[in-house]
Amino acid sequence: MTKAIFYHAGCPVCVSAETDLLSLIPSNEVAIVHLGSEPQKIKEAAHAGVQSVPALVLANGNVLHINFGASIEDLK
Repeated sequence: MTKAIFYHAGCPVCVSAETDLLSLIPSNEVAIVHLGSEPQKIKEAAHAGVQSVPALVLANGNVLHINFGASIEDLK
């Protein structure tokens, strides 16, 4: 993985976290994945270690769970 991936589901918690995140990390260094719009990527997120959204998967593979908007299981 060459850049971070921010997974979210579009809830207010997620949208707020995305806004804050993009004020800290340049947009060319992070991919934004809206799992509500791209449900085929839920399995990818789970495989990366995402347990709830919003979550940021860093380029080194570490997962940062930001607050708790929704369980990845609830999105399946």
